[in-house]
Amino acid sequence: MKPIQIENVQRELDRFQNRDVYLHLETTNGAYAKHFDKNASNAGAFIRNAQVRFTRAKIVGGTDSYRVGLKMDIGWIYAEGLADWEVTEEDQLLLAGHDAEGRLTVALQISEKPFRY
Repeated sequence: MKPIQIENVQRELDRFQNRDVYLHLETTNGAYAKHFDKNASNAGAFIRNAQVRFTRAKIVGGTDSYRVGLKMDIGWIYAEGLADWEVTEEDQLLLAGHDAEGRLTVALQISEKPFRY
């Protein structure tokens, strides 16, 4: 993955607009939160292969962290804290954010085909 280049990511998001796509959205502070601090709360969310259609996509943010919003007919999906991206050989758009130690904190992935695992 490479640091987000907002214009390139926006172009990739736009190509999925008004199409049925599969979405992976994940947030986590990881099991390590509780491992290193007994008072910490483990929190996370995981959605895999949700089929959605969004009519608009927008990436906004600053120099090191970005938010992507996907507007659907009856609501929104968004992920915040994104910093890195890539397009796979299977034409999937992968976006991720990591903590200071490189651990995954958020992932947003979009594909025309279901994710395999």
